[in-house]
Amino acid sequence: MTTGLLISAARSGAGKTTVTLGILAALARRGLRVRAAKAGPDYIDPAFHAAATGSASVNLDSWTMPGALLDSLMAEAADGADLVVVEGVMGLFDGVPGVAGREGSSANIAAQFRLPVLLVLDVTAQSQSAAAMVRGFASHDPDVRVAGVILNRVGSDRHRRLITDAIEKLGMPVVGSIPRNETFGLPERHLGLVQAGEHGDLAARFTVLAEMAEKHLDLDAIVALATPIDSARNTIAAALAPPGQRIALASDGAFSFVYPHLLDDWRRAGSEIVRFSPLADEGPPEHCDVCWLPGGYPELHAATLANATRFREDLIRFARTRPVHGECGGYMVLGAAIEDADGVMHAMTGLLCHVTSFQKRRLHLGYREARLLADSPIGAAGTRVRGHEFHYASLISQGTDDPLVDLSNAQGEPVGERGGRRGHVTGSFFHAIAAVEG
Repeated sequence: MTTGLLISAARSGAGKTTVTLGILAALARRGLRVRAAKAGPDYIDPAFHAAATGSASVNLDSWTMPGALLDSLMAEAADGADLVVVEGVMGLFDGVPGVAGREGSSANIAAQFRLPVLLVLDVTAQSQSAAAMVRGFASHDPDVRVAGVILNRVGSDRHRRLITDAIEKLGMPVVGSIPRNETFGLPERHLGLVQAGEHGDLAARFTVLAEMAEKHLDLDAIVALATPIDSARNTIAAALAPPGQRIALASDGAFSFVYPHLLDDWRRAGSEIVRFSPLADEGPPEHCDVCWLPGGYPELHAATLANATRFREDLIRFARTRPVHGECGGYMVLGAAIEDADGVMHAMTGLLCHVTSFQKRRLHLGYREARLLADSPIGAAGTRVRGHEFHYASLISQGTDDPLVDLSNAQGEPVGERGGRRGHVTGSFFHAIAAVEG
């Protein structure tokens, strides 16, 4: 029997990822078959989950994913596991207004699968008032059960006792107390944590986090809070149809943001994923019939990409006869140029004619629904696909290419970014997650 729980917090930045990774690493060291999942659209945290557990981590998002797909992904996470730990997104109830149960919140996932919630509280600059927060979170939604609390960034033993006593008077167990300690954190950059694959000392970091969890958390009590996972059915629901039979996938430090559930869908449908590295000056293999350039950090590697002559020439040749699609960072590289953080302009592939800039950073963040204006690797013209935008780069020249999508936000309001298409080439800042049912 597989059990599960969800780790959430009152807000972003409270320490959910640190706590989650510490628990995953410590339980894996004990020999527990533990799997992880991430609530919401996120590329970076699941890679850390996978490194900590040795098993792939899936995304679970109630706004972009239909219920059948969520069930399928949870079943995948639960298969062969003793425990599934879901890391939440933002604060527990944070999401977007709309259809009940499909707000994109961590609470939606907890309610759908009846997962008990372990609430991480950053108690910096407060003491007994933390109990009032716990009371509010515990009573806010009858379909969401807060089962325990972990205190984070505790200043002293007296500080811990004051808060613990106040919370336990509510009948809520405090199952851990983590002191303020910068060594428990992970380095960040503009889109979140520095990616797992970029840490040469990742094993050592997991050792520190596991020892933190062993010392400061009651791991036995945490495991005991988990309950059998509800609705983990043995069904398979696809998010997007494969764009081709042999898919050339750019994959390196500049192109790393691709959702695992999409690759799994495509493989199950019989497609082959063939990886290549633009940073190593490799082009898409000739035997492939479609090329996919995912998002990532091209702005950090603009000079290298500008000098990748073979990559550019092979991609241009490929695009004469076969589809090429770019998401976010991939879209930037399909354009005429990227302006880096220092204001230096770097020529890109020129398969589309827009220009993007990273010099003046502006956050573009939020759920998106796309209506495709033409056939593309995302789907046929007229298809509606849900996903999100998350980038700091901006268009400084739209160019003259035909638009690829009509985008709207979670409230159904039009969004200006429309991507581009020319010949067999398409691209947009939009990250696709799942086609809309019906």
